[in-house]
Amino acid sequence: MSQNPNMLRTMIGIGLTLIFVLGYAVYSNTVESEYYGYETTNISESIELSQDDPDVAEWYVSTDMPITWINVSEFGAPEDSILRVQAEGTSWYHSPFLGENQDYPFNCEGDGDYSDLVETCDFSTTHEIYSTQEESVLRGIVSSILPIEGLGYLQADNLDEAGEKANDLISGEATIITWRIGIYDGEGNSIASSGIDIEVNITTHELIEINEFEIDPIEESVYSLATLIGCFSLMLILPLIVYFSAIYKAKKDEATRLGAPSLGN
Repeated sequence: MSQNPNMLRTMIGIGLTLIFVLGYAVYSNTVESEYYGYETTNISESIELSQDDPDVAEWYVSTDMPITWINVSEFGAPEDSILRVQAEGTSWYHSPFLGENQDYPFNCEGDGDYSDLVETCDFSTTHEIYSTQEESVLRGIVSSILPIEGLGYLQADNLDEAGEKANDLISGEATIITWRIGIYDGEGNSIASSGIDIEVNITTHELIEINEFEIDPIEESVYSLATLIGCFSLMLILPLIVYFSAIYKAKKDEATRLGAPSLGN
C-alpha cells in the first residue's frame, strides 16, 4: 500500500459507500416496512361433549371456530382398546410426537426433499391411538395456517390492508367440524362407557391487534458496522500476510545473497 496509495483511498471509499448503503437499507426497512405482525388470542378451552347413548363409549361435538390444537384425553379405558377421533368436515394433522420434546428434527407437514429425515404427521380425517389403563392423549393440529404461538406476520401495502388480510385468514379457518370420539375394542366394536372419562381441549384464535414490523435502526446500524469491519478485516488479513511473507522472504534471500562468498575470491 505504501507503493500504491490509491488502494487505501479506494478501500476507504468503498467502506463509506457500503456504510451509506447499509444505513439506507436499515432506514427504509424501518420507516417503510411492508411486513406487519398480527397478534391473536391463544386460549385453550374445554368443550362439552354429547352422547346419543350414555351406555356406549361414543361422543360428539361440533365446532365453528378457528382452531390450531386439539387434545383428546381419555381416562379409564381398558388397556389396548382404541381411542379414535374423527373430524367430519376437514382433515387434520396427528403424530404421537406432537407436543413432545424430541432430540431429533420434527416437521408436522413434512413435505419437501428432507421428508425422509424428519418425523412427520399423518394428515387425515380420522386418527387413533391405543389406550392405556391410566391416561391416553391424542394430540392434533387442525390448522397449520394460523399462528400456533399467537403471533404471525404477513405482507401488505398499509395497515388497513394488513388488518383485512389477517381477518380473512382467521375467519377462513373457522370451519364447521363435527368431532366424533369413541373407544373401541381390537375388532372395532364400541365398548361400554362405564368408568371412562373423555376430555377435549381446543386452542382457538381471535385477532387482537396488528402492528407494523419495526426494527431498531441504531442496533441494526451497529450490527451492520460490525459486519462491515469484520469483512474488511478478513479482506485485509490475507493480503497483508502474503505481503509481509514476501517482504520477509525477500530480506532473507538478500541476506543470504550478501553473506555468500564471492566467486572472484
